[in-house]
Amino acid sequence: MIRFSAAALALALIAGGAQAQTVNVALNADIRSTNPGVNRDDNTDAVVLHMVEGLVGYRENGAVAPLLAEAVDISPDGLTYSFRLRKGVKFHNGAEMTSADVLWSWNRYMDPKTDWRCKAEFDGRLGLKVTEASAPDAATFVMKLEKPSALFLDTMARTDCAMVAVLHRDSVKPDGSWDRPIGTGPFQLADWRRGEYVLLKRFDGYVSPPGDKRDGYVGSKRPLVPEVKFLAIADGATVKAGLVSGALDVADIPDEEVAEMKKSGLRVLTAPSATKHAILLQSRDPLLSNVKMRQAIAAALDLDEIVGSASNGLGQTNNSAVYVTSPFYDDVQKQRYTHDPARTKALLAEAGYKGETIRLIANKRSTVPSYPVAIMAQAMLQAAGIKAEIEILEWATQLDRFAKGNYQMMSFSYSARIDPAQSYNQFSGPKDKLPSKVWDNREADALIEKATLVGDPAERKAIFDRLHRMMLADVPLIFLYNQVDTAVVSKRLQGFAPWVASKPRLWEVGIAP
Repeated sequence: MIRFSAAALALALIAGGAQAQTVNVALNADIRSTNPGVNRDDNTDAVVLHMVEGLVGYRENGAVAPLLAEAVDISPDGLTYSFRLRKGVKFHNGAEMTSADVLWSWNRYMDPKTDWRCKAEFDGRLGLKVTEASAPDAATFVMKLEKPSALFLDTMARTDCAMVAVLHRDSVKPDGSWDRPIGTGPFQLADWRRGEYVLLKRFDGYVSPPGDKRDGYVGSKRPLVPEVKFLAIADGATVKAGLVSGALDVADIPDEEVAEMKKSGLRVLTAPSATKHAILLQSRDPLLSNVKMRQAIAAALDLDEIVGSASNGLGQTNNSAVYVTSPFYDDVQKQRYTHDPARTKALLAEAGYKGETIRLIANKRSTVPSYPVAIMAQAMLQAAGIKAEIEILEWATQLDRFAKGNYQMMSFSYSARIDPAQSYNQFSGPKDKLPSKVWDNREADALIEKATLVGDPAERKAIFDRLHRMMLADVPLIFLYNQVDTAVVSKRLQGFAPWVASKPRLWEVGIAP
């Protein structure tokens, strides 16, 4: 991650003549790798998904649609999925994509040596199991499941899984180690200077999916600009200076900067997202393993005050794993924790709390509320008689601690998940096998798996309502609110728009003449 002086220098460099042909996008931190779905975070996904694509992807409304496939045929028993591939799709090296490439990519993901983020989503550990994958002819790829799943295609489309991106085998070195993404996306990797920027160049051989307009990750995806540069700029003041000067074309900004940016004459675009901000509670910690202690913490927090301040009044308190504009968000999902100091005091006594210190981990990335949430939570906990200290970490270090379950409390953000079952799968599961999971409850896991098997919306809504009540009682984490994405966009840029998946998309985006 670059320091202020390096960031200022970078902005000075891009402000020259080359900027006319390059769209400059600010990221709050560098990407972690270029390996799709491996060693990734939300920034990584956002950049990599400009270079790679999967068989299916999300539409603007959260539905799943074909992407590299032109059609998906499902057998009557729901166990066999046949993907008919689009014709003429090319990789960045000019080779034409066939089902052999899809099969090679799939086998690589499922190889434990790849360390793919989503292997557990498909190998049966979380319920869904692909028992066979084959390429019966050059234009057809077939996958067979152990049992029907209502979420199979949704899982294939997930951005943290890199949409199960299809890669050319030249993406890896002769020894099998990762080299660079040779995908089918509208842009290709030109340069990655770690800690500074990622430069993408237009793939002139790109074959866009059908459609007359952009539609999530599907629809028209034409690369209209020669280059896109994603700059790692952690310092908020540098981002503001870059936006005002015109050196930056797109940047997410903290909610408290909205009014100032509007006064500067810049375009400020907002859109509700499925990103969730939360406080995590480690139920295997000796102190927090007591559910009454976790309940006491929840009652000690004035959530409306935290959300109002952290979001600058843009967000609304939501203790549910279901985002507020979801069709599954009903009156039950609106049930929430209540600020109740008397209840906190009684629960602390029942838990046998003796003034032990709780350490709350946070980071200072400017586009997430991790730090301000931690500051307010600490003050409220201490006012309630709970000793709390804040530990500030760099984002990469915090993410590693999260992955290992190495924390007591953590101010954290989960990337967008459209379907509620996928949202629950982000944080629910067996900690022994998956230390990053926060809610370790076998009854909840069974309900989540059931929600992945049934397709009836009313039945699924009943399951999610039951899960929400259970989660409120168990307090494995406290969801605060759903992010309202706020992007500042330069006047010279045309066609840019934020959306529910909470990631920038630079296809179908042009520069004004």
